[in-house]
Parts: sequence; C-alpha cells; structure tokens
Amino acid sequence: MKIYNVSDPEFVNYGRIIEGYEEEKKAIVEALKNKTPIPEGTDYVAEEKELQSLAAADKITNSLFGGSPMQFGWCNGHNTKLNCLEYHRSSEINLGATDFILLLAKREEVEDFKLDSSKVKAFFCPAGTMIEVYATALHYAPCQASLDSGFQVLVGLPKGTNVGCPSFTPANTEDKLLRATNKWLIAHPDSKEAKDNAWVGITGDNIDIASDLK
Repeated sequence: MKIYNVSDPEFVNYGRIIEGYEEEKKAIVEALKNKTPIPEGTDYVAEEKELQSLAAADKITNSLFGGSPMQFGWCNGHNTKLNCLEYHRSSEINLGATDFILLLAKREEVEDFKLDSSKVKAFFCPAGTMIEVYATALHYAPCQASLDSGFQVLVGLPKGTNVGCPSFTPANTEDKLLRATNKWLIAHPDSKEAKDNAWVGITGDNIDIASDLK
C-alpha cells in the first residue's frame, strides 16, 4: 500500500499540519512519552489527567477549538490493521510522541453507509508534528510506523467525545452507527467491533500494512 506523508498534497482533503506552538508540542510529547504506556494491543483513554493538566494543553485549546472545552487523551499501542472507520461532528487533533500512520477515507465516499476499503489511503505523520484530522475524514486507531515499534498519539477532541453513549431509539440508519458520544463507526466484518454488534459497512479487504513496514 502506498504510504503518503501528511506534508504531501494528498493530505489536504483529510486534514492539515498545525504550525507554531513548538514549546507546547514539546511539553505534550514529553508527557506522552513519560506518563502513558505502550500496550501490546491498542488502548484508548478519552481524557488523561497528565495531559489535561498541562499548561500547554490549556494554551492550545484557545487555538484548536476556539476556547471551547476540549479533552486531551491518547491512543497508544501496536496496530497495523484498518478494522473500523469512525467520524465525529468535529475535527480531531493528533500529535505523536512517536511516528505513526493513519488510515483515512472521506465521508463523501460512503454510499448507503458502506465503504469499499480500496478508498482508504495511508498517511505517515512524523513524531512531534501536530495535525488536524477534519470532521469529514473517516479514521480509527493509528498504526505503528515500523515493525519493531509501537505508537503514542495524542487525541484531542471536544470534551465529552467517546465518553458514554446516548440512549435513544434510532430514527434513521445513521443513528445505528452511533457507538459513543460524538462517535459514529463503520466496522469491517473481520473486526472485533463487528462481533460486538457494530454497524458492518466496510467491504473489501481489512487492510493490513504490516507488509509495507520495515
């Protein structure tokens, strides 16, 4: 699979690199390295107090979400597969203490709540580079950038995202995709999420970039 860089023009329809805030980015990367684990699988924490309490986090909230309440969490571990794609009604901020790769697609490529995995593109993000992943970009857990390393990635979102799930009677098909607050998810049939009754909508191969890594 071709792996683009977030600095390549192909990324502009999925997100952007956030310039500036060098000292703040360094502080967040240091906290990720020293305060968060790298599990054998993949773990996600919606809000991490070691990140949330940073003065750097408070400062960049004004830029990233215009001062609206924001949560700073992480997604760390080891992964090379697509498995699922999710989206929010908001952008997501990512910043790696390690290099990482994102598997992304566009929401407009979803037809009848299904997406062919051939539409998915891979993007390499270097450690220390902060990116905004647009609300129109489907994404999920990061992938490691090399076979012998894991990943540590900041996940910045509006406060309350991925925490709990509203309880209501679905009024349309999209409502059936809702898996947590502000989180709509489409699963590949081979994923554990599909076995847990997530909406199965990814067709084609469950992409695995292991053979593309060194």
